[in-house]
Amino acid sequence: MLMDSFPRNFEPRPVQHEILAEIEECIKSDYKSIILCAPTGVGKSLVGVTVARHFGSSFVITASKNLQNQYTSDFGFLKPVKGKSNFECHLIMAEKKMDDPVYARRNGMTCEKGHCITKQVTDGKATQVTCRFKPTIQDVQSGKYDSDTCEYYLQKYKGLTSAHSLWNYASFFQVMKFGKTMFGQHLNRDVAVFDEAHTIEEQIVQFVGYDIRARQVEDAKIKLDRYNLEDLDDITLVISEITKHYAERIRDIEEASDPESHPEYGMLGRLQNGYESAAQARLDINADRENFVANKPEKDMDGNIKMISIKPIDISTYVGEFLEAENNLFMSATIDKQSFCENLGLEPDDVAIVDTPRSPFPVENRKVEMLRIRSLNYRSTPEDEEAITDAINTIMDRYPDKRGLILTSSVSKCYNIRRGLSERNQRRIRICHSSNPNGKTQGDILSEHGRDPAGVLLSSSLWEGVDLKDDLSRFQIIAKVPYPNYADNRVRKKTEKFPRWYTARTITKLLQGLGRSVRSDTDWANTYVLDAAADRLLRSRAMIPRSYYDMLGMDTQALDL
Repeated sequence: MLMDSFPRNFEPRPVQHEILAEIEECIKSDYKSIILCAPTGVGKSLVGVTVARHFGSSFVITASKNLQNQYTSDFGFLKPVKGKSNFECHLIMAEKKMDDPVYARRNGMTCEKGHCITKQVTDGKATQVTCRFKPTIQDVQSGKYDSDTCEYYLQKYKGLTSAHSLWNYASFFQVMKFGKTMFGQHLNRDVAVFDEAHTIEEQIVQFVGYDIRARQVEDAKIKLDRYNLEDLDDITLVISEITKHYAERIRDIEEASDPESHPEYGMLGRLQNGYESAAQARLDINADRENFVANKPEKDMDGNIKMISIKPIDISTYVGEFLEAENNLFMSATIDKQSFCENLGLEPDDVAIVDTPRSPFPVENRKVEMLRIRSLNYRSTPEDEEAITDAINTIMDRYPDKRGLILTSSVSKCYNIRRGLSERNQRRIRICHSSNPNGKTQGDILSEHGRDPAGVLLSSSLWEGVDLKDDLSRFQIIAKVPYPNYADNRVRKKTEKFPRWYTARTITKLLQGLGRSVRSDTDWANTYVLDAAADRLLRSRAMIPRSYYDMLGMDTQALDL
């Protein structure tokens, strides 16, 4: 029985019994792909590791390092794998005669900047030399390493050679895309468990296509005014120029009489990675040109081009190289099965879904009020926007000594909202994104928020991935429904090909936002949805997981609650 694999140091809850019983029936019915749609508080991680243990060997994949840390603190049998930026480079430390790894990491002396392969010239002959701290995967598998062994490769190889390992999406998809030649025999597992599986498409997109950044253009001395930056043929030529530039810099270093004295020697690893990424992107694009689209160039506040993105419309042809386990469990609080299968190229009849009917959190603790202030869209007037801001002011005044969260659809709308607030409420606001004009990180701003008893976060990017538990947020405001930007070329082309995708993605993001401030059965927060467009969106009942019905005031009689 599946329950026999439940971790013994935990007591299963009734809802976990129910979920695992349903999953067991799906397994017995020979389903190889199963979707688990279950809300926060159910304990999806325990369900996931139970399935992993049941099958005997697994990859467990999460969306962030924080989630990895939560898993490893509870489940010691999972061997975590993290990226190079998390580990100090022993070689750099040795060169600088340093013995404090914490100081090294804080000051950027990480494996990301180290050089694992060096070039040594003896009697006019060049040979490659591996860093003395780097083990082989065979050494790690047999336990032949010492205390000076590189921690990055040690944990990576332990993850690859153990029965159960834990990855974030970036590291996992990186090794699945580029590591099969080297690690192929270690990439076979009986099951892959994907947490936060609603993010799979956007994670895969990061590995198919290409982002041309301003620094690359500057370094390669490319004159962008010669190219049509929304034409795929011209963009491919720019990528070719970048690929050529990387190749020339690598060759200059390798052909130097003393490579280690070359001023760019420490960057060799990053240059090689840059070359491989650009070359692979060019191959992918040329192999299926009709499936790629160039977005309008992203510009900074001064009008200079920051980035040009080339992305696939349909990822289904690439999914197979990332999802190779015989069995797959996809877990999320918010998945629409039909859209999910369509995007990943899965046959819906071959995919089972377990849709948990209820949240373990009392509905009175997670109330949602649909205020229907104005319907916001591309036809909205300044008066509509002003009405929304006035409503935000009123709600903030209702909670003068409480922390809160305001979510909207774009960075520009964040600034417009703040400008329209009263002076007192403006002082409470912290605009928070992954990068901010003042140089502060998202983590910096969240820490400041935690020290401000009446602080309010205003963001277009905190719809998911942040836990504002307890008094970190007692009210949250959905100012605008988070529809994808239809002016984005990929969004438009994707919607034309997969009409359901646009609505499903919006619902997923909205529902994720509703869950930011209630994180346990004793937590509470009041949510206010101001955009009247939410009513129309939520009529797509079939796309909404059943555990949200009660908080949204939907009929739950058919759910046998």
